[in-house]
Amino acid sequence: MSYSNRSTGSQAADPYTQKNTQEPSLKEKVEDLGTFIDRAKFCMFTTRTSDGLLASRCMALAAKEGNGVDLIFHSNTESGKTDDLDANSSVNLGFLNSSGEWASISGTAAVETDREQVRKYYSPALKAWLGDLGDGKHDGGPEDPRIAVIKVKASTVQYSISRKNIVTAAIDVAKGAVTGETPAINKLRHISTEELQQWRAS
Repeated sequence: MSYSNRSTGSQAADPYTQKNTQEPSLKEKVEDLGTFIDRAKFCMFTTRTSDGLLASRCMALAAKEGNGVDLIFHSNTESGKTDDLDANSSVNLGFLNSSGEWASISGTAAVETDREQVRKYYSPALKAWLGDLGDGKHDGGPEDPRIAVIKVKASTVQYSISRKNIVTAAIDVAKGAVTGETPAINKLRHISTEELQQWRAS
């Protein structure tokens, strides 16, 4: 069943997307994405469970690789998400801020338990989440075997950041509600698999 409305004549059926979509240089797209996710810091990290359902949890960005397009997160190996990723490596990361700017990153995730990788990205703040079990081993430190690194390799990216400040955007939206004219207030962008590969290699 299709929900497409094909009777809009010469007018765009989705004028918001048409008016706000941008295609700047790959460098600008990646740099603006990086700035946004660094500011947002937290995302909803979505995996597929063993029974086929989608599960999301809030996670903090720890670092970036792949020339800035592949993302690193910390994890407790005993958490459910590591079981999910063992069965299905496909993930989606959803970043959002209070201004309505957002980014959706689809990719594949790998759980790394190599101590060198864990030490490289370790943060003392992890102790607050893992705790010290008092056995001299599970202490929340960099050698704690519960600590893993999740590396997400991005496959495609879609994001929207504001092109106007919040006051100007609100005025344009209000004007559009009266006139029916869709406002150009955001920068809607897409980064393809091919572009990501090109950027990693640059």
